[in-house]
Amino acid sequence: MSIGQLDSSAKSATAVSGRTPAVIRLLVLATFVVILNETIMINAIPRLMGALHITEQTAQWLSTAFMLTMAAVIPITGWFLQRVSTRRAYATAMGLFLFGTALAVVAPSFEVLLAARIIQASGTAVMMPLLMTTLMQVVPEAERGRVMGNVTLAISVAPAMGPAVSGLILQFGSWRLLFAAVLPIAAVITWRGLKQLKNIGEPQFSTIDWLSVVTAAAGFGGLVYGLSRFEGGDVRVAVAIVAAGLVAIAVFVIRQLWLQKRGVPLMDLRTLRHRTYTVALILMSVAFMAMLGSMILLPLYLQNVRELSPLQTGLLVMPGGLAMGLLGPTVGRVFDRFGGRVLVIPGAIGITLALAGLTQVTMTMPYWQLLGLHALLMVSLAATFTPVFTLGLGAVPPQLYSHGSSILSTLQQVAAAFGTALVITVMSARADALKSAGAAEVLANLDGMRLAFIIGAVLSLPVVVTAVLLPARADSVVELEESGR
Repeated sequence: MSIGQLDSSAKSATAVSGRTPAVIRLLVLATFVVILNETIMINAIPRLMGALHITEQTAQWLSTAFMLTMAAVIPITGWFLQRVSTRRAYATAMGLFLFGTALAVVAPSFEVLLAARIIQASGTAVMMPLLMTTLMQVVPEAERGRVMGNVTLAISVAPAMGPAVSGLILQFGSWRLLFAAVLPIAAVITWRGLKQLKNIGEPQFSTIDWLSVVTAAAGFGGLVYGLSRFEGGDVRVAVAIVAAGLVAIAVFVIRQLWLQKRGVPLMDLRTLRHRTYTVALILMSVAFMAMLGSMILLPLYLQNVRELSPLQTGLLVMPGGLAMGLLGPTVGRVFDRFGGRVLVIPGAIGITLALAGLTQVTMTMPYWQLLGLHALLMVSLAATFTPVFTLGLGAVPPQLYSHGSSILSTLQQVAAAFGTALVITVMSARADALKSAGAAEVLANLDGMRLAFIIGAVLSLPVVVTAVLLPARADSVVELEESGR
């Protein structure tokens, strides 16, 4: 698609100034539903361990495999979205998600449930870049902050609300109800979307490099799987798997650089030449690593240590998720008016303070303190994500929007999976060591969780550093980079 065609499509698809285009509203609604499933299994882990007779590490793969599948599939979406129409991309994404959800409802074993989650994730992987790429095409730059604030509801609030939603649903039935409740909602959204969605731009024919697909999947998957093997396994084997993953990623990068010279990369790494985009990429990856790690730990602490029910756990974390969603549009308007630094720097500091507070969890910490720390974390993430997404993608030229979105979404999922595996490994290793030394099981688990929260707090420190490096607005970035050439 040429830049002229892109501008023409944007003008025709953009609604009246001050209103979110209908195509974006449709995609946000669909994306919210599919991303909600990324973390909906967190509260169900204790229930699944008993129902399917599996360990905590095995159950965790229902969330980790979801994120890893997205990380493996998202690199393909840059090519896929250029090759097919908007409607076909939407139909493919929602069709895969519906099939995976239906399979999960009737899954007779852990293996089938894991396969269902992988199919669900394949559909979700298409929705995220589809939403971001379409937004950058149809929304004028002056209104992107406001619209991106609404998009935050899908990208950030959905995974934050997953534990709360699952806690409420589990109160009324088994883990299968998590999928049975989502299935009809997703079906209605799919039907309405196909009726109303219009195509944006023109498809382009291009080939796909399967070596790039294989090396990306093997590299990112190897990193997280290798990390998960450190606990309760042979350390030498774990190190070998991590090393193999890093080698595969190196091959993937070299392959992309070679394909760029021929104009057909699976993932165009020239986006990384834009400093603001690269800084935003680092910030988002580390923030998601810290966020998902804490979201895994808090339900485990509340249910396994404090012995709350899934419903009570869901109600305790719900205010933070709701605050994050309600603040999204406001954050977008503040960004449009004042720029990103007034939001990102306080947000990054808030993330660190919240995670530092969670390192002090005890057997008797008041629930209002836990609620307050979780709410602070969610509000701080809301203040961070919208400006970072907007500044990062706004710093790359239009022809690289789809690649920039794919890279951002890929590393976001890899970082989330990496953070999840890291905190579970640290928590379990510390707890097992204390149990072997004679400590009581509950106290050993609590100390393991505290150490894992410390890891999350340490991970958040680079977020503060990178936040300072971000500019206030994307337009000033483009002007500076152009003048520097």
